[in-house]
Amino acid sequence: MSDKVNLLNLTRGDMEAFFADLGEKPFRAKQVIQWLHQYGVSDFAAMTNLSKALRGKLAEVAEIRTPEVLVDQASADGTHKWLLKLDKGNSVETVFIPEKNRGTLCISSQVGCALECSFCSTGQQGFNRNLSVAEIIGQVWVANKALGWDPLANGKEERIISNIVFMGMGEPLLNFDNTVKTIDLLLDDFAYGLSKRRVTVSTSGVVPALGRLKEVSDVALALSLHAPNDELRDKLVPINQKYPLREVLDACRHYISGDTRRKVTIEYVMLDGVNDSPAHARELVKVLRGLPSKVNLIPFNPFPDTQYRRSTDAAIERFREVLIKNGLITLTRRTRGDDIDAACGQLVGQVTDKTRRIQNKLAVG
Repeated sequence: MSDKVNLLNLTRGDMEAFFADLGEKPFRAKQVIQWLHQYGVSDFAAMTNLSKALRGKLAEVAEIRTPEVLVDQASADGTHKWLLKLDKGNSVETVFIPEKNRGTLCISSQVGCALECSFCSTGQQGFNRNLSVAEIIGQVWVANKALGWDPLANGKEERIISNIVFMGMGEPLLNFDNTVKTIDLLLDDFAYGLSKRRVTVSTSGVVPALGRLKEVSDVALALSLHAPNDELRDKLVPINQKYPLREVLDACRHYISGDTRRKVTIEYVMLDGVNDSPAHARELVKVLRGLPSKVNLIPFNPFPDTQYRRSTDAAIERFREVLIKNGLITLTRRTRGDDIDAACGQLVGQVTDKTRRIQNKLAVG
């Protein structure tokens, strides 16, 4: 490992402190942040508004090190998936989903996941470690490059990646500090300049961290719910045994309180014969009462050795009709990238599992 400072790890405030230590003015941070994140430049020599002496100094003490692309796969529907190499044989996956009016990048926050949701391929691999800021924001950097985003060459063309969702490998709220720093860069006008409505953090319900997130950020929130009662959710999403539904939903209400325009996105994977009956739908209506929300129904995406099957289209439509009739905004998510195992719940990467999984299952938070 290099002893140089990887500048991708630094928010603007961190960068200002870094330049102060070099005896430089704070405005240098804005310049370098722009070169890194707006223009995708990784060569200090190309940062032409810095003095030659400063560029030389940066080359001595700093670096711009991004994850290495091992595999770049393109789906028939236009979805892209990248397998990105990390240290010690680990890797993570990142997915880009193009749509008519936006391009969404699904990024990972951990190597593997300790939460063991039974319907998620990532959750069946175990957990190794949290990703650094450079490894999280580096996924955005790499994807922009791979998709051909080059504002220096092409001018002020419309950006390719317009939305970021923390819905890849891992539970972002269990990598709280690095997730928040990454959000800072995504929202920073001198970095990616995204609207807070275009950045979404998805959580399985780490209640204490949800409270902390409200204190420092107001980006969009998605809750991986997947069951309308504690008995079933305990089996599907084991962290529910520590933070049951009432606590999780109260934390979500608190997170969006103070802004009547905000809604929590409820993610609900549709599992045949498990959570997809009209009775389950009616339970879901009751449990979501009083929470401004919209529901995404996600057809289950199978992976090797899974015990689950995807709900039938008819079952999903019946479920959806119950929710809509009871006033819930409900969409059925179109499956994207399943031909390259890039669909929701299919990301695997390569994880050297360092957990004692049974003992650690409820020791998170």
